[in-house]
Amino acid sequence: MDIDDTPEEAAFRAEARGWLDAHAIPKGHPDDFSAGLWTGAYDEATYINRCQAWQRTLYDGGWAGITWPKEYGGRGGKPIEQVIFGQEQANYGVSNGAFMISIGMAGPTILAHGTEEQKERFLPPLLRGDELWCQLFSEPGAGSDLAGLATRAVRDGDEWVVTGQKVWTSSPDRARYGMLLARTDTSVPKHQGIGYFLLDMATPGIEVRPLRQMTGEAHFSEVFLDAVRVPQADMLGGPGDGWRIAQTTLNSERSSIAGGTGVTPAHLRALAAQCGSNDEPVLRQHIVDAHIRFELLRFLRYRTQTALSQGRRPGAEASVMKLAFARYMQALTRTAIAAQGAHGMLAGDDVVDDGMWLRRFLHSPSMRIAGGSDQVQANIVGERALGLPAEPREDKAIPFRDLVSR
Repeated sequence: MDIDDTPEEAAFRAEARGWLDAHAIPKGHPDDFSAGLWTGAYDEATYINRCQAWQRTLYDGGWAGITWPKEYGGRGGKPIEQVIFGQEQANYGVSNGAFMISIGMAGPTILAHGTEEQKERFLPPLLRGDELWCQLFSEPGAGSDLAGLATRAVRDGDEWVVTGQKVWTSSPDRARYGMLLARTDTSVPKHQGIGYFLLDMATPGIEVRPLRQMTGEAHFSEVFLDAVRVPQADMLGGPGDGWRIAQTTLNSERSSIAGGTGVTPAHLRALAAQCGSNDEPVLRQHIVDAHIRFELLRFLRYRTQTALSQGRRPGAEASVMKLAFARYMQALTRTAIAAQGAHGMLAGDDVVDDGMWLRRFLHSPSMRIAGGSDQVQANIVGERALGLPAEPREDKAIPFRDLVSR
């Protein structure tokens, strides 16, 4: 592991920092929106609008899609340069977090598997921040076992007719397009009969129903598809390529989740001092535990950064970091609630940090599910990194229609 920049990387970092100094909002400025929706200072629509404005600034300045080819609006740079720019941007009061799904997941998938026509149509407006995307993968009966999805896609000439239900979809009501997985063939094993579609969310037959979370928000929704017609031209790959293509999306999602920075143990120490609880020995030990977890994450990210710097593709690091990040966020927010005593149960603008810590605490368990549950990530690490025997999967070779009839 090498945590130092090469001379070329140091020059790129200096260039990025100079541009950000000239164009980004300083950290702590009254217009700082880098904390996203956690502060409660503005609603989702306002946050998205501000992210869109910043994304367009990045695009116009030549800093959007650093690794993307220039013909699609990118910079044509190296993966390590994207990492460096992200590190530098985190020091300013800006965010393009609203595009984690769009640019962080849809973009890499279309780049890797799309036709030239699909790339030309979808990538430039996505990179400019003109169009938001959502992810239509999980179903009521297909979460961790995603390959067990039952949403059907039936070929009808130059179109596919899709019927089914998706759940835990982030902001589908604001998305222009969705990444949709649907079953195209029930006569083959479940992993083989899946198609990947680029769905226009304005298509007739789509109904979105918000799901109220314990945070009080409705960031997620369930989506019903009733004979929704999708052109064959909007399928990525072939009818049975969906599972293979979805791995690109899922790996990008895990990396995006694990790469989040957000609050740090330094924020936690400041909170404890503000609440007068920083001398409590048990609490101090929990703060130390959060700090250790944060440092482990930092060095895991250095491993990925080193691989990218040396032109190597990271292995199972995304799953390892995703596991570590989920545990870190739960430890951090649990300690933050304890530091506030009884006030930790309150939310609103009359408590410390406008109730941000309670919202993060209530949200933190979802980090152990989103992007693949802890158990799924542990299996990936065990099988792909440690070489352990694969989990028994009796249903892997059985036609999907036979599984359903059992």
